[in-house]
Amino acid sequence: MSVRTHAPAPPRTRLGLALLVIAAAQLMLVLDGTIVNVALPSIQISLHIAPADLNWVLTAYALTFGGLLLAGGRAGDLFGRRRVFRAGLVVFTLASLLGGLAPTAGVLIAARALQGAGAAIAAPTALSLLATTFPAGPARTKALGVYGAMGGLGSVVGLLLGGTLTQYLDWRWVLFVNVPIAVAVLAGTAVLVEGERGDGGVDLPGVVTGTLGLAALVYAVNRATAHGWTSPATIAFFAAAAVLLVAFTLIQRRSPIAMVPPGVLGDRGRAGANAVMFLMGAGMFATFYFLTLYMQGTKGYGPLETGAAYLPFALGIGLGAGGLGPRLLGHLRERTVAVAGLALAAAGTAWLSALTPATAYAAVLLPAQFVAGVGLGLGFVTMTIAGVRGVADRDTGVASGLVNTSQQIGGALGLAVLAAVASAATTSPADAASVTGGYTTALLAGGAFYLAALLVAAFTITPANRQTA
Repeated sequence: MSVRTHAPAPPRTRLGLALLVIAAAQLMLVLDGTIVNVALPSIQISLHIAPADLNWVLTAYALTFGGLLLAGGRAGDLFGRRRVFRAGLVVFTLASLLGGLAPTAGVLIAARALQGAGAAIAAPTALSLLATTFPAGPARTKALGVYGAMGGLGSVVGLLLGGTLTQYLDWRWVLFVNVPIAVAVLAGTAVLVEGERGDGGVDLPGVVTGTLGLAALVYAVNRATAHGWTSPATIAFFAAAAVLLVAFTLIQRRSPIAMVPPGVLGDRGRAGANAVMFLMGAGMFATFYFLTLYMQGTKGYGPLETGAAYLPFALGIGLGAGGLGPRLLGHLRERTVAVAGLALAAAGTAWLSALTPATAYAAVLLPAQFVAGVGLGLGFVTMTIAGVRGVADRDTGVASGLVNTSQQIGGALGLAVLAAVASAATTSPADAASVTGGYTTALLAGGAFYLAALLVAAFTITPANRQTA
């Protein structure tokens, strides 16, 4: 069964504008997870932030974004996706403006948390609006390919754009840049098709336990990275996350107005797609992290040079998700495309594990990034389709929220685990070869996440699940 639409799709001439609006929104929301990274030293000096508090500039965004994605998706289903999408963009825009004008660290961190909330409202409704705006078949597959490419490209573009703005303008522009983009996206939302709304009221116990559980999990992972896995506070937050998420699961089974309707994850293919997105996020976020440390710490690249060095990754993801993926999906089963893409991602990441302090850029970084990027692009477009395919129109928002949540939570957990792997593999922190060896060990372990995702895809995205997007 394909996603049902109950409103006519825009004329063919307007579908291009609709895709531009959704793709621009997705790119903006994803890149804000990394655009601030390269500006952190400038932010620290400008606002006199203590080293122990600097990570909150990143954590505040991740906390609200990861914690509120499910609630944001369900809100779109119940109250109107276009209306909620616009509301999320307004919140995100105002928060970006506030952050750019922030006179103190406290204001900046609060603005970043508000940004994450706006992104969590807008991101899942963007994907569900895509499903209701584009007719099932090649048009939707191509649109989902572009959307998937934006999800992968966003992190890379964030690093490149953050380095450029910080170096040539000021760190505040990594936040100000969102304002004109968001205003342009808001102006174009009239072409998007609303789709059918869900029935029933708000599952308040589900919203509270699900949101707090995901937020506690994200915070525990971030704290583990900075303070260790055995820290009492880290253990306490992991325990709180476990209790809340178990409670959320029990509530969903019994509630007549569940935030995640039983049918959303009842399909084997959709459940598998979310598991694969979780594992892909775990590998990809960590790859960016360790490659950035290698480029800037070991090779001495500046912020702009580091961003430019990621271009092969960006080109690979764009080719895999936006061009090659939709074409292959027109002739091959989703499982075949997904397995091929994840094999390429694993191979490219394993190739990156050959880096040494003396390795030339063109010898490993350039080709290996491109190979991994093409593979991830194929994986993103295929799993995005599988994650929302067959869902009733009234539930596309929460299904989209699950896809985004899987990637974000997987990224946070994967980074924490692989940071511990890198630390354990580094025998001498003062020796460049030893530090690089820690990075490459973690990258090799990241490739194992892609192999695990390959196995999940092979056994869940079965021929019986192949349906029109």
